[in-house]
Amino acid sequence: MDKEVYAAIMAATSDIDMMTNDRIEALTKGHGMLNIAVTCVANTIAEEVLRGTNIMLTDHNVQRLPIDDVLKKAIASAELAGADPANAALISAAMCYMAGTNAQAGVPAGNRKLGAMARIIARVDRCGVISIPTPKVNNRISGYAAVKALYDDIFDNKISRIDGSLLPMGVGGGPLYGHGALGEDIGFPELATKGANAATLGMLKAYANVGMPPSPIIAALFGAAAILEIVHPDSEVGEQYGEFMKTNSAYLAGLGAVEAAGLPKKLHIRGTGEEYDTARLVGDLGVILKDIGGPSVVGMIAFEEILSSFEESLAIGAGFSGGPLQPPLGHMAADAVLAMKVLISTRGDVEKAADRLKEIKDKFWLEPEYAKIATNTIARKAEQVQRGPVTKAMILATDGARAKAVYSRAEYTYEQLKAGKSLQEVVRALDDEKVRGVEEACSAVFSGMMGKKITVKVTEYKGCGRRKANGFLQKYCGFDTDASVEATVDGQKIVLERLSQKVIPEAVLGKNKELLGAIPLAAVPVTELQLSGHTIVNIIVPAAVAAAMGKLTPKEAAKEAVAGAYVSSAIPGGMQRAEEVAKRAARIYAEL
Repeated sequence: MDKEVYAAIMAATSDIDMMTNDRIEALTKGHGMLNIAVTCVANTIAEEVLRGTNIMLTDHNVQRLPIDDVLKKAIASAELAGADPANAALISAAMCYMAGTNAQAGVPAGNRKLGAMARIIARVDRCGVISIPTPKVNNRISGYAAVKALYDDIFDNKISRIDGSLLPMGVGGGPLYGHGALGEDIGFPELATKGANAATLGMLKAYANVGMPPSPIIAALFGAAAILEIVHPDSEVGEQYGEFMKTNSAYLAGLGAVEAAGLPKKLHIRGTGEEYDTARLVGDLGVILKDIGGPSVVGMIAFEEILSSFEESLAIGAGFSGGPLQPPLGHMAADAVLAMKVLISTRGDVEKAADRLKEIKDKFWLEPEYAKIATNTIARKAEQVQRGPVTKAMILATDGARAKAVYSRAEYTYEQLKAGKSLQEVVRALDDEKVRGVEEACSAVFSGMMGKKITVKVTEYKGCGRRKANGFLQKYCGFDTDASVEATVDGQKIVLERLSQKVIPEAVLGKNKELLGAIPLAAVPVTELQLSGHTIVNIIVPAAVAAAMGKLTPKEAAKEAVAGAYVSSAIPGGMQRAEEVAKRAARIYAEL
């Protein structure tokens, strides 16, 4: 290997922060996102389970259970990564649930609920569903939509046939109601299913009416949580609804919410195939959500990204970190969930967990190479906060891809610069290759989805789509992208010119169904390119090679690399990082 190439590789991998334009140092203290908190919590839970700690809830007549200590440690891990107590409680409860903890146990003395336990351990107040925000998807709403829709139906007498004012003395509030036919066979089931249905529909309508794509899973969770603030959340129900001691009102709330949201009956963990009953999942998480403290939007984003570990995440509206697009690094939480679950199921086999992570990147992502590097970056950054078996598996799964990516770009740049190409030309060629890869991947994905021969080609991609031309937007085109795409469907060409500034507004405001159906063919590849700032190997590695070769000063190398990176330089940061890596490469080379 040439010394210049070696120096560039060493420099590019010497500081994990140099691998991305995302502000991952800020993430270590929870500024903007809490996925590092999720990853640290996963490390803690995996360690506890692997050492034999029982994480199940019971109604045993004791003051503390082992799960109390696990929650305390998990919350501390989340707080170490910048989560405030309310967000730490939510993340810890959700991750314990994904690790296998049950959501509730016991009626009434000795009763325990996972969300309430986490809230109490974190020492935060309960706020109620009405005040919990949804995750942000451009905009956000709150649980008020669910609560309002539910109470509207309550005041219209649509939720229950039982008139409580007619209950005789000795019936209301006692076992003749709560453990008898009126409650278990009629009252609780009706209230749970109809109430969850109404509340979920209210969430879906509110989503749409503020210009957000409705999230079926989040709407269902809020719907279930809203009615579980009213109906007895631990009540048994009649045998016609399911097996005694296994089917309760929370499960029926889940059924009502799932039906309203149009969710599939079963969900599966990506990478393991582990099957979840969707109604059970929604009911359980509804119980957690109703009892939790007051999480913020970033806490709810982390919560949603935990749910993106399901194979069906795209269809159910659960986050972004499950692919096929590679999101900004602050969203990435699904990998930690999978690694934790595989580690638990294999009694700590890090290599098996790593293999599963590698497999899903190759199978589910448009750009597996970049997806692996992104996972590597966030796992290494999380280890600066807290190390553990989960981050170890994530790094083991992706080190090879990172090494290959850096080496191949360093070799290519060295050969091209020796042949007389400018650094700007070299970087542009690397970004051209990235665009071609996205086009090919999208063509294959859409062809498989639609059962037709589909090709996608990005014909224009630059900045200043609709704003006045300025240097910032011309350099960082992720903010105001001027993109055009040509798609061919079974030989029929579809041209979508000026996608963001013309096609999308006209289609949405004009309710043009034909055009709305065609837009994903362009929106998916363009979005993948817009988010490229998460991994900037196409910028830092060429700059490092040029500096090590003495072709350019580190400052000049950084400037030329960014100028050529019309895709990778989607957001600011690359100039400073490229210059720093170039300086390191020159210093390393000087000592070789």
